[in-house]
Amino acid sequence: MTIAPAAALAPTKERPTAPPPRREDTLGTEAFRAIDRMREALTGQFSGGISPAALALAMFDWSIHLASAPGKRMELVDKAVRKATRLALHCSAACLQGHPAPCIEALPGDDRFRAQGWQKPPFSFLAQAFLLNQQWWHNVTHEVPGVMPHHEQVVAFMVRQMLDMMSPTNVPFVNPEVIEKTLQTGGANFLQGFQNWVEDVNRITTGQPPVGAETFIVGKDVAATPGKVVYRNHLIELIQYAPTTETVLAEPVLIVPAWIMKYYILDLSPHNSLVRYLVSQGRTVFCISWRNPEAEDRDLTMDDYRRMGVMAALDAVGAIVPERKIHATGYCLGGTLLSIAAAAMARAGDDRLSSLTLFAAQTDFTEPGELALFIDHSQLHFLDSMMWNRGYLSADQMAGAFQLLRSNDLIWSRLVRDYLLGERTQMIDLMAWNADSTRMPYRMHAEYLRRLYLGNELAAGLFMVDGRPAALQNIRVPIFAVGTERDHVAPWRSVYKIHQLADADVTFVLTSGGHNAGIVSEPGHKGRFFRVATKRADDVYLGPDEWMELVSPQNGSWWLEWTQWLADNSSVQRITPPGLGAREKGYPPVANAPGSYVLQR
Repeated sequence: MTIAPAAALAPTKERPTAPPPRREDTLGTEAFRAIDRMREALTGQFSGGISPAALALAMFDWSIHLASAPGKRMELVDKAVRKATRLALHCSAACLQGHPAPCIEALPGDDRFRAQGWQKPPFSFLAQAFLLNQQWWHNVTHEVPGVMPHHEQVVAFMVRQMLDMMSPTNVPFVNPEVIEKTLQTGGANFLQGFQNWVEDVNRITTGQPPVGAETFIVGKDVAATPGKVVYRNHLIELIQYAPTTETVLAEPVLIVPAWIMKYYILDLSPHNSLVRYLVSQGRTVFCISWRNPEAEDRDLTMDDYRRMGVMAALDAVGAIVPERKIHATGYCLGGTLLSIAAAAMARAGDDRLSSLTLFAAQTDFTEPGELALFIDHSQLHFLDSMMWNRGYLSADQMAGAFQLLRSNDLIWSRLVRDYLLGERTQMIDLMAWNADSTRMPYRMHAEYLRRLYLGNELAAGLFMVDGRPAALQNIRVPIFAVGTERDHVAPWRSVYKIHQLADADVTFVLTSGGHNAGIVSEPGHKGRFFRVATKRADDVYLGPDEWMELVSPQNGSWWLEWTQWLADNSSVQRITPPGLGAREKGYPPVANAPGSYVLQR
């Protein structure tokens, strides 16, 4: 027997309707917010895009907890006394023995004191004192009880900037290399350094590339692999490269580079072009060239990049090479976007992909590396205001952040070399490409930072595409992921997390080099090595450190390993190369490679 609810048995009477919600004066609210945004955007022009509030919060957290930790302060005093004693003993031994062993070695990758002049007194005393002081400040900024890990990293970063600035290598009259150069040239090095400085200032103020970059002409010296632009929309040009073999493997390769960089990082000079290498191996290669956004593109979203970028390119490749699955390849941010697209395709039953390759691409952002220094709510709000003002994140703002992460190498060492020694580093193709930077549209970049870096929505299965979660667990095609040992943008341990997220066979490569040089690792490049291992979907998971201990390094280029992996996941038969474009299907060749978008400044 069903009993009706009491409300249904009660006499019916008109229920009072709730008053309509009060309409806020949204125009006025936005006007107030605009005042705040303008103030923050103006402040950003003087702070280099770094939020003073974020720095202050970190400093307050660290200083308050340090002041509340007498044990830590006593430990620091003890360490200071010990280091002073070590330095005094070293100086005494140098006076008696001449050339004693150093009392402290520079950190790996720190070459400031490698020159022979720094190994002799009195300059060796300065070098040793600086390194001991640097080590002590590391102790000061780390392991202070109660400090948030993020704030600890920010404070350590600020102290590192101060120390890099105060390094004795930056002072001409105590730098033995500068002194020797001055004696050899009679001071002409300072005159040449001043000329270098004037030239650099002129190029920066007039928007010109660095000295020597003009010798690498896009389409002639770099990005010179022959091909055609076979599709163009507002956001991308799709390049199809001309075959160089009589037959090709059936499945084409689609490359999705990051839009934070020009695509030709993968098509540099002929000898180190990954695109040219793939073509020479009998592959039909397509590559996206992203538009360099302007202020009017401020409202482009991440989903626009997925739809108008990855999905539009897949449609074009499918029309030009019909009835063939596609080896999709993504680099850096392009790999993250490709992962989102692949997960959404798997959820929708779209099986056009044959495999998924990720170069230095993160899918889990819990350990984003040194870039995490610039990622918190305060900093992102500040950055949001700066992008709101311009409509995009400018190239100089991004370049400044990356340079600060490695200020020793990219700022101070360069200033010493160019302006004190009066020398110029020879420009190479990778450096010229790095100077050819791009912009990031306001809304897309804000979404990317908040949803992925802060919210980690992709790894959590919360990133929505067309109202459905783009879950990486739905990807079933084999995955080839590449991490680089010295990557400060996408640390290899973060890239390695794809093992935990995808229920597919994952072949992971850890290669020598950094975020860019580790990927541009052509066969024959001296000193290159890599590790590689495959985890089947039902294999036991190994942690990154355990994996590194078990997998032995191999000399050479990982490109050979990747092309063999592609062959193993392709059809055995080879076919006649498809034509460039498909005019009858709406994809006529519209321009020669490299197209026009890559030339936008």
